[in-house]
Amino acid sequence: MTDFILPELGENITTGDVVRVLVRPGDTVSKEQPVLELETDKATIEVPSSVEGRVQDVKVKAGDRVNVGQTILTVEGEAGPGGAGGTGKAEESSGERARGSAKVVDIGRAPGSTTPGAKSATEEAPPAPASPSVRRLARELGVDINAVTGTGPGGRISADDLKAQVRGRLADGVGVGTGVAGTGVAGMRVATEPLPDFTRWGQVERRAMSAVRRRTAEHLSAAWTAIPHVTQHDRADITELEEARKRFTRQPEAGGATITMTGIAVKVVAAALKIFPQFNSSIDTAAGEIVLKKYINVGVAVDTDYGLLVPVVHNADQKSIVELSVELAALAEKARVKKLSLEEMQGGCFSVSNLGGLGGTSFTPIVNLPEVAVLGISRARMEPVYQRDTNTFAPRLMLPLSLSYDHRVIDGADGVRFLRWVVEALEEPFVLALQG
Repeated sequence: MTDFILPELGENITTGDVVRVLVRPGDTVSKEQPVLELETDKATIEVPSSVEGRVQDVKVKAGDRVNVGQTILTVEGEAGPGGAGGTGKAEESSGERARGSAKVVDIGRAPGSTTPGAKSATEEAPPAPASPSVRRLARELGVDINAVTGTGPGGRISADDLKAQVRGRLADGVGVGTGVAGTGVAGMRVATEPLPDFTRWGQVERRAMSAVRRRTAEHLSAAWTAIPHVTQHDRADITELEEARKRFTRQPEAGGATITMTGIAVKVVAAALKIFPQFNSSIDTAAGEIVLKKYINVGVAVDTDYGLLVPVVHNADQKSIVELSVELAALAEKARVKKLSLEEMQGGCFSVSNLGGLGGTSFTPIVNLPEVAVLGISRARMEPVYQRDTNTFAPRLMLPLSLSYDHRVIDGADGVRFLRWVVEALEEPFVLALQG
C-alpha cells in the first residue's frame, strides 16, 4: 500500500478546497494522471498523481479543506515518488510536476509582483526544509516559510527561526501577514469589532467566501492600508474616437474580436507610461528604493462569477489596438472559465478597470499593490459641451476617467499631467502617434 500525499503545489500554497475528486476506489491510476481538482487562495489546480496502482481508499471528498502533506488516497501497487516511502527529493519532484501541469488562476500574488529575472512557477526552488508542525506554525503566523533562513542542520527551519522572523518584522513596523507596512500597534493588523447577532432582527443566510473572494479581500485590504490613495477625475471627449471605433470595430485580422474602448485605453496607457515612468514603478520599502520598470505590462480587471481577476497583457506597448483587443477578449474568456495560467496573472505594471458597460459616473479604483496607479473608466454619456470657437453648446460624447495613485511616489501635479495626457490622446489620436 502506498499513500499519495498532497505535494507542494506552488509558492505559498499550503491549503485548498477540494472541488472534485477525479478517481474512486477500484480505479487504476498512473503517474501524472489528474486525481484531484483543488481551489486554493491562489489557483484552481488539477493535481496529478505521483504514484500508480489500484486505488484502495480515497480519504477526501468535494468540499473538504486539505493541507500540503495530507494523505489524499491510498493505492496498491508500486510506491512512486510521492508515496509514504518517498524521499524529500522525490516529493519535491512530485510538487514540480503538479505545478507544471496545473491550470492556474493566480490571485495570491498581485499582478506586477514578479521582478525581472524571477523564476516562473515551473522553475521554483525546492520546498523550504521544515517539519509539518513548523509549516503549520508559519501559516498561523502569516509568515512565508520560503523567506525564512533556517539555522538547523542543512538549513532546516525551526519554530525559533519563525519567531525570530516575526520579531524582526514587528521591530521594522511591518505587518506579519501582509508584507507591507501595517497599521496599529507595532505594525500588526487592526482588529475588527465582533459582529452583532443578526438573527435578533430576522432570518439570515451564511455563505462561505470562495478562495478567490477571500484572497481578493485580503489583497485589497492590504493595498488600501499600505497606500495613501489619491484619485484624480477628468473627462475625455471621445465623439470622433467612438465614430472611428464603430467604423473599424471588426477588422479581418481581429478574428471576429471587437475593437473595444478597453483595448484603446490599454494602448493609450502603455504610451503614457513611457512619458511618465514614475507611474511604471513599485516601492521597495525594505530597501528604501523605487523600482522603475523598463517593460510595460498592463493588467485589466475582469468581473467573474467567483471574484475579480486581473489578467495581464505583456508588452502592451509593442502591440496594435487590434492585437490588444484580440488578446483582451481571449484573456477575459479564460478568466471567466478559470483557465488563466500563472504567467497570465503576473508581471503587471499598471491596471485598467472599465466599468462603463455597467454604468456609473465615476469611481475611486484601488491601486493594485505593488503597482502605484490604476485607471478607472466609467460609462460615456452625451452631454452639452461649450464650444469656444462658436460660442455655443454642442452634444458631445464624454468619457469619465478616474486615476488613483500612490502619493508616496506620485505627486498631485504629476497625477494631473498623466491623466491630461491620456485625455488628449483619446481626443486627438495624433498625440498618440506623435509621442507614443
